[in-house]
Order: sequence, then C-alpha cells, then structure tokens
Amino acid sequence: MTTFKLLSKFLPQSNLPIIAGLTLLFVGLVMVCDAQATRDTTPVQDQWWNLHFQSTVLAQYHPAFTAKYSGMNSLEKNAESTVSITSTLFLGARLWKGAQAYFNPELSGGTGFSQTRGIAGFTNGEVYRVSDPAPHIYIARLYLRQLISLSDDPVFKSDDLNQLAVKEPESYVSINVGKFSIMDFFDNNAYSHDPRTQFYNWALMGNGAWDYPANTRGYTYGLVMELVKKGWAVRLGFVMVPTTPNGSKMDFNIWRSNSSALELEKRYKIGKQSGILRIMGYLAQSRMGNYQDAMNWGKSHDTIPLLDSSRVLGHTKYGFGINIEHTISRNIALFLRGSWNDGHNETWVFTEIDRAISFGVSIKGELWKMKNDNIGVAFLVNGLSTYHRNFLKAGGYGFIIGDGALNYAPEFITEVYYSFRFFRKFLWLTPDFQFILNPAYNLDRGPVYAFGIRAHIEF
Repeated sequence: MTTFKLLSKFLPQSNLPIIAGLTLLFVGLVMVCDAQATRDTTPVQDQWWNLHFQSTVLAQYHPAFTAKYSGMNSLEKNAESTVSITSTLFLGARLWKGAQAYFNPELSGGTGFSQTRGIAGFTNGEVYRVSDPAPHIYIARLYLRQLISLSDDPVFKSDDLNQLAVKEPESYVSINVGKFSIMDFFDNNAYSHDPRTQFYNWALMGNGAWDYPANTRGYTYGLVMELVKKGWAVRLGFVMVPTTPNGSKMDFNIWRSNSSALELEKRYKIGKQSGILRIMGYLAQSRMGNYQDAMNWGKSHDTIPLLDSSRVLGHTKYGFGINIEHTISRNIALFLRGSWNDGHNETWVFTEIDRAISFGVSIKGELWKMKNDNIGVAFLVNGLSTYHRNFLKAGGYGFIIGDGALNYAPEFITEVYYSFRFFRKFLWLTPDFQFILNPAYNLDRGPVYAFGIRAHIEF
C-alpha cells in the first residue's frame, strides 16, 4: 500500500489500477516461473525461445538545501520525493542457424527530482526527460542478431535476459540490427552499468562524457557489429540520433545526423586476478547548437545566449572513454572510467558532462555469510569545457542544467548502496545514499543529500 501512496503523488489516479493490475499479473508469472525453476533445467539442446521479465520501482527523497539563486533548470531547493517504475518483458527466439530475434515491450512511468533536471550526474538512471510522468507502454527493443562462426570450439551461453541458452563459438562475428540501447553492446562493466541492480546514478551506467545516442527513453535504431576472439573483441556501431535535444523523434537524415562508436576490449590477468580493459572513441553529428556562437548571438542581441540561434545541421561532437574492471579477490572488485569530449557544441542526447572520472568498489556479501548481498561504493567527478561553462555563466540553458548563472566548480558525487535478496529468488531490495557537491557545477547551490530505496523483480 505504501508504494501506491507514493505513486499517487505524481501519477494520475486513473493509471494506478493499471499499474496495480500489471504488478499483480507479473508477480503471479514470477511465482509460476519460480516454481518451474526448482526443476532440473539443464538444457538438452539449444533453446528455440525464452521469456524473462523485470520490474523496478525506485523511490527517492532529498531534503531542502541552500541555494543563492535558481533558474529554469535548477534542482528544487525545497524537499522533494519521487517514484519511478519500469516493467519489461524480454522475448527471444531462434530463427535459423546463427540467427536470433529479441523483442522487449516496456512500461515506464514517473520522473526524477525537478522533472529530471538540475544535476548533471542525475540520481536515478531509471527516469527519462519526458514531459508526461504517467505510465506508458512502448517498444524498447526489437532487433535481429546474426552470428557467423569463426571457430569450432563451442561455449555454452546460459539462459538470460536477451540471451538464449545456446552453444556459440568462442570466436565469431555478430551483426545486430534494429532497435536497441547502444549500451547493450558498448561501455559494459560488470560492477557499474545497470541502474536496476547496481548503482542508481546515470553517470555510473557508462562514461559520463559520452553523449550516447538514444531517444528520450534511451533507445535508438541502427547497426552494431562485433568481432569476438579469445581474450579480445572489437565493436563498431552506427546509429540514429533524435531531431531535437533529448527528443523522442529520430532523425532519418542519417548521413548528416548520426552517431558512431568504436570500442576495443582486452581481457587480461595479473597474477591470479583478472580484468577487462575497454577503450572507446565516438563521433556524433546533428543539428547541435554551438556554445560560442550562442554567446556571440546573445551579446549582439543584449540577451542571454540561446542555443536555438546557433543550431546548424552537421555540427559534431567527438570524444573518447576508458573503462576498466578488475577483481582483487573472489569477493572484491574495482572499477574505473574516464571520459572526455571536445565540448564545443551542445549536449544532444544524454547529459551535460564534458569530462568525467568515476571509480569504485563492489563487495560480495559472501564475506559476511550473505552470498546474495552486495555493497557498492562509487565516486564521481564531472566537469565542463570552457565553452560550456561560459555559456551557463551567461545565463544559458541546456536541456538538463542551467541555474541562470554559474559559480563554476566540478560536480562531485558519492554513492553507496546495499543490495540484498529479500524474498526467495526473484526480489531484491536496495537502499541507497548519494551525496552531491556543487549540483550542476554550481558552488552557490547545495550540497544535496539523496536517499533512495529500490525494489527489483527479475526472472
């Protein structure tokens, strides 16, 4: 009952019965599948199809904090509480030799603090910059995966979300085409990638300075190719971007408006411990506004700079990122990311970060006899290019930050979570705390304390 009281604060009452009905239906499905899971499910042959489900409810609260001034995109300085919900079905099917298709209908509702504005490293990776917080159903993913074998040494892949239980060669080429999240393939990290099971903060989902291409809900259309060999891999992606900043409508002028990424992955060992190093470069072009041109326009018109005044098709944004995960014992692992982009043109899709460093530790509960528990601690430092910070200082606004003025300082964030399995095999609860110093890079606002609790169902 408490969850629906919280939901009623920001979702129209007419939608609450829908959420309640869907939740009961899915919990019923979970219990049926959980009962089936007690049987021996060792596959005799490759799966022809599979079905999985996840649902995540995430509630957050921040108390009031001090602020010398506020703008249109500022985090609300008075106390706020929010709730978000996502529910996803994961359907997979084997079509012919080496071919698999995946379809994910998804329901999501809710919003973040201040309509998901006011912090560059936002506190909830499950929310989107949408105008309507009511729950909506849409197609998250619909794509085809074709695998071409390069070796005769099959490796068994277990049944999972968007993964059939099949024997696949250790070395292969894969071609993925359709609608998906490009983060399904790029910038992965075993300890800091999924806001449904790991850290909440969306600057910990991937490299913060990567303006990763997507519509307003995090998905795009395009092509990803992978060459996977024993110990290393190469990935290349070419996908669409939206017609407007953080928009939902995709731009079909793909030769002048697109985004591409190249990632090199190397697995390594140091002594008995293993790790993965990923290095990525990215390039995007679209109708981005230019910060300096917007500043010049504002001065000539004696007003605040407007990015609309400088938007020209063909403007670009490029950058790179490094991503490391490394175990230091059976139960403790470290991770590190660093990223940079040129920062001349506006952020078009993800969030307003031009330089970022994040690092942290993940600790398994087996150390204290709770093998299904996990603790994560992370530290983030986000920064802006000179052009970007001068634009905000002059009163300019991006789509996620802008206080009407700026006393610049890097944005520092610390996040701590504890995840534990609460009920049998499919429900996890995760309390979380985030400390945000200089929200939206502003010394004149904050600090902000964000408290959260997440319930996650998965089977």
